Amino acid sequence: MMNWAVPLLSGFVITAGFMPSLINYFRRKHEGQMIREEGPTWHEKKSGTPTMGGILFIAATVVTDLIWASIQHILNPTLLILLFVLITYGLIGMWDDSIKLFRRQNEGLKAWQKLLGQIVAAVIFSGVYIHEGFPMAFKVPFAHDLTVSYWYILFIIFWLVGFSNAVNLTDGLDGLVSGLGIISFGAYGIIALAQHQQEVAMFCLTIVGGLLGFFIFNHKPAKIFMGDMGSLALGGALACVSILVHHEFSLLIIGIIYVGETASVMIQVASFKLTGKRVFKMTPIHHHFEMLGWSEWKIDIVFWLIGLIAAVASVVTIV
Repeated sequence: MMNWAVPLLSGFVITAGFMPSLINYFRRKHEGQMIREEGPTWHEKKSGTPTMGGILFIAATVVTDLIWASIQHILNPTLLILLFVLITYGLIGMWDDSIKLFRRQNEGLKAWQKLLGQIVAAVIFSGVYIHEGFPMAFKVPFAHDLTVSYWYILFIIFWLVGFSNAVNLTDGLDGLVSGLGIISFGAYGIIALAQHQQEVAMFCLTIVGGLLGFFIFNHKPAKIFMGDMGSLALGGALACVSILVHHEFSLLIIGIIYVGETASVMIQVASFKLTGKRVFKMTPIHHHFEMLGWSEWKIDIVFWLIGLIAAVASVVTIV
């Protein structure tokens, strides 16, 4: 029987243990976050804070899961494709972050370049998903599954691209995505355990451990940011997990904050183009609350509580 504390502790120890060295390295190289000019003016003091911290919890997850899965004899295509998506989306984010740092600006990859990489990775995930015999159908609550055959591949692409960018949009406050990621992956870890999908559960728990270790250095005032490398990887992996446990639309609830952040941007853009007026003071919506005078800690705690309540409700319903 697997000791589920091992991957969680391993993710935590590796991330927390090596993070000070990573922070010092980035500081020596003067590689820090470039704050966008249209953001809140008080965020300018964060300029220069080391970024790309996501590299460490990604590495911790990959190393831990490959070793522990080999020991437990659960190193299979399902785990490998999860790690592939985590790494690939992380590399896309790292490329994006590197361009920003090199050019000393807040603009990285062109939108089409980032989108192309995300789509290619999603297609590869789809191929392994089909090969492993997972259902090409949606789990419809309180009803029979809705089989859509190979149209499901289009959904996979949309889901991975959509949620990787949704988590990326949410990553705008110290510690916000770290905390939400712990909640989201923790919820899916419990669901995977209930379904006896050991490799998926191990993957989720390792990320939870890594994010707990990362949070020590990422809460306000953050000593390091996860960067696009971390947020894109987390979003893509989260979408994959929701598909593999065959509760795709549960991510709309478990990831309610990511959905809300993305919706606020879409509403703001649509309203401004159609009427010339803005619905929110600033988007994503966490900036709206900042403009209302909320502290980062208050926004974090409120958003975490909403995410936690939604995650608990989903887990209770599914399990």
